[in-house]
Amino acid sequence: MTHHGASVLDQADPAPTDRHGRPLRLLSIHAHPDDEASKGAGTVRRYVNAGIGATLVCCTGGEAGDILNPAMDRPSVVENLQAVRMVELGRSAQIIGYDRVELLGYRDSGMEGTEPNAHPDNFANAPFDEAVGRLVAMLRREQPQVVITYGDDQRAYGHPDHLRVHEISMPAVEAAADPAYRPELGDPHQVDKVYSTVWYRKRMEALHHAMEEAGLESPFDEEWRKRWADFDQDHRVTAFVDVSGYYWVRQDALLAHATQVDPNVGFWFGVPDEVADRVEPYDTYVLDHSVVATQSPEHDLFAGVRA
Repeated sequence: MTHHGASVLDQADPAPTDRHGRPLRLLSIHAHPDDEASKGAGTVRRYVNAGIGATLVCCTGGEAGDILNPAMDRPSVVENLQAVRMVELGRSAQIIGYDRVELLGYRDSGMEGTEPNAHPDNFANAPFDEAVGRLVAMLRREQPQVVITYGDDQRAYGHPDHLRVHEISMPAVEAAADPAYRPELGDPHQVDKVYSTVWYRKRMEALHHAMEEAGLESPFDEEWRKRWADFDQDHRVTAFVDVSGYYWVRQDALLAHATQVDPNVGFWFGVPDEVADRVEPYDTYVLDHSVVATQSPEHDLFAGVRA
């Protein structure tokens, strides 16, 4: 199957609006600093280049993250990891094109079964209604038509904070539109569409074969390829956003997170831009909720929303 990105995505408009005349805005909800780089970075930059506003909500400070880049594993970084990660987040957000960064204000919960799970200030332990309320306030203030979050199937990476993002996202979207829900948090706002990012097996397989055909070493070893079948969600994909020419955004944004990403690891940086921009160059999504009419497959997350 070949999917072609809609040309409307590349038409820069100083003020693209929805059917009510409101400026278009995308809001992405991520668990930790660096998630915004690995998931949908090219999509966001492409919309920003087309004149659409973009808000990043980061739910935790990433305090429990390990330093995965040996070059950054030094006392001055270890002792100030949260502050360092906030600087990294700012750099990444600037590269991607977010004009607003909102912090939900919770502590990183750590991987399942680790000591940080018990910290009272972490995201996974936060009172549900409190976390929903914080997100509602942001949705009402930012007024996005489109929200990108995490889906219900997270077998590929079952981090407690990623699960929590999913748990609060739709309740917050619904509450944000309810005039009776906490009016002190702002005027009600109806989000038109909610998408979840989804891992695209077909792209990984195509990249692997393209690397082999080019005589290059594939960064996807046999162990990775065995796992792909377990995480396959391709049948759920409803939206394909063409991000050819935008692979560099993901790469540069990841490199901004110097504590979390080793530039020498092939999984992140083993595919040349030329190959990545040519072979199944799509960010993929599942449409979880919509109040506007649309047809699947989509090639524009604002389909049915634009004026």
